[in-house]
Amino acid sequence: MTVPDSVMKLDARPVTAERWGDLERLFGPRGANGGCWCTWWRLSRSEFSGYSAAERKQVLQGIVASGQVPGVLAYLDERPVAWCSIGPRESYPALERSRILARVDDQPVWSIVCFFVAREYRKRGLLVPSIQAAVAYAAQQGARIVEAYPVDPRGQAVEAVRSFTGLAPAFERAGFVEVARRSDRRPIMRYVIVPAP
Repeated sequence: MTVPDSVMKLDARPVTAERWGDLERLFGPRGANGGCWCTWWRLSRSEFSGYSAAERKQVLQGIVASGQVPGVLAYLDERPVAWCSIGPRESYPALERSRILARVDDQPVWSIVCFFVAREYRKRGLLVPSIQAAVAYAAQQGARIVEAYPVDPRGQAVEAVRSFTGLAPAFERAGFVEVARRSDRRPIMRYVIVPAP
């Protein structure tokens, strides 16, 4: 799917077993954010702390090998440059246990929980098109509501390590609206997908 935004050559593709090598290439030997391998929301806090980066990598690789799609990769000129984790909210057990990010209601939602952008492509406007690509993928899978849990910078700089869930202004630009806030800087935002006629 091509993303209609300022980055016209950005293509997003679901991460399948055939694309695992591209995800490894993007995450690099350190496994994205300090060896997380995008398992922060997929494991209990004790599991996450107890696992090595190699074990976390095995968890994510196992998800992909099982046929589940844990997110989408964004490509520029066939090079993977950004990652967005998206899936049904239930696929993120740690999110389900969060008090601050607890469910707003009983509606089924898909959740965007994480981003990773290659260092040389940061601050180039890839966040909004990555969000749009994730929403488009969720819509293709039948999702009607996509939820996100970004950081609200409130005019202050936010370290990259603290903004892996995205920034609220980018979600606003992508059409998301705030639906709840139980923490000063962590809104819950939603995008409602209008079914095609």
